Amino acid sequence: MKTYFIEKEIKYIGSQLAPHWIYKNFNIQGDSIVAFVGECEVKLTEMVDIEDVINDEPIYSKSMLSFISEQFNVNLIEGVFRQRLLICIIKELLEKRGVFVVRNGDDLMINGRKLSVSIATKSSTSILIHTGLNIDSEGAPVKAAGLESELGIQDVKSFALEVMKRYSEEINDIILASTKVRGV
Repeated sequence: MKTYFIEKEIKYIGSQLAPHWIYKNFNIQGDSIVAFVGECEVKLTEMVDIEDVINDEPIYSKSMLSFISEQFNVNLIEGVFRQRLLICIIKELLEKRGVFVVRNGDDLMINGRKLSVSIATKSSTSILIHTGLNIDSEGAPVKAAGLESELGIQDVKSFALEVMKRYSEEINDIILASTKVRGV
């Protein structure tokens, strides 16, 4: 799996969760995960999570670290497993830094405040995952925590690179592990 940190700020509005967005915009073909920083504002019309639409819960963050992953030849259930693996890796890396994190499904909570948003969906050619971590929690529509504002993580790029590296290694290792066993 390829990884890439996008240096320019990008406002995540939901439309980036689309097949081949990574390939078309950054010439990275195949299974990949990219990260970038920017404002996040997903209106109900762009929401993939139908539960959030029904509950009238748009997403907003003044500053968010976003991860987008596209993976091919994977069904939606496996895509959700891979999304949860990404969330677990983020949780592990935060805990390694001394942060107590509670995971509830694909949500990460700090002292009862939401740190993350995440969704996995299926396109006609791939599964797509978006996971966002608040950097600055000010102005969020829910009680939120932020990487910089509350957790003191100032080097967001280094954190993103570490997350992507661990995620890529884990996915690659899972695939490799599946090739070493004898059928019974």
